[in-house]
Amino acid sequence: MVVKIGIIKCGNIGMSPVIDLALDERADRKDIDVRVIGSGAKMGPEQVEEVTTKMVEEIKPDFIIYIGPNPAAPGPKKAREILSTCDIPSVIIGDAPGLKAKDEIAEQGLGYIIIKCDPMIGARRQFLDPVEMAMFNADVLRVLAGTGALRVVQNAIDAMIDAVKEGKEIELPKIVINETKAVEAMEFTNPNAKAKAMAAFVMAEKVGDVDVKGCFMTKEMEKYIPIVASAHEMIRYAAKLVDEARELEKAMDAVSRKPHAADGKILSKTKLMEKPE
Repeated sequence: MVVKIGIIKCGNIGMSPVIDLALDERADRKDIDVRVIGSGAKMGPEQVEEVTTKMVEEIKPDFIIYIGPNPAAPGPKKAREILSTCDIPSVIIGDAPGLKAKDEIAEQGLGYIIIKCDPMIGARRQFLDPVEMAMFNADVLRVLAGTGALRVVQNAIDAMIDAVKEGKEIELPKIVINETKAVEAMEFTNPNAKAKAMAAFVMAEKVGDVDVKGCFMTKEMEKYIPIVASAHEMIRYAAKLVDEARELEKAMDAVSRKPHAADGKILSKTKLMEKPE
């Protein structure tokens, strides 16, 4: 059986570019067929309604993943309204501001995955250009991957895929990813590596707080520019901590790797020169 997965990307968080790729890292899985549509950088109600309606009415997948910033904002709220009234199981993936909407999401009959270490960017015109935007997201992606947050998301979606393949009712995830959940999923063997990964996660989480201060709470340009610049320095060093953690694991030949088999089964290995089983 081939499971059809629909992914809606509106706006962007760090997880957005790889949410589909993490399900089929070698592009050789034969058990899934993924369709991705999006509204680009904008996530207003009109853009979100257009792409969400298209997914529900035209693509009609076995389940839907909506991913983007702040699930409580007007655009994502519109998506939730549409998804809650369709017959397709749906999950909302968002960043820390989604915490205030998680109970409402559950009441709408939707699943959720809130990623606390996926921070808001320093979106001040005097500071943020396309290069800075790309570098920030690259650092965020390293934190998501290296701390284990990416693996938590991938495991949750793979569980949904397995349910469809087995003819079972999908149990929609209700997950808030904190530093404990993330590093547990990464299965660190070196306690120092684990500590560095946890530190990176918490630093990334605080980046969002600093950027909110710089983008929304501070009016004077001479004050908010250093604030958002400092947040981007924080995520750069969080990414460095992730690199250090992984190097410690590599030195012990103990990096946890969990590739997908062609049939979708999650394999496992730690030794570099062994085959995953």
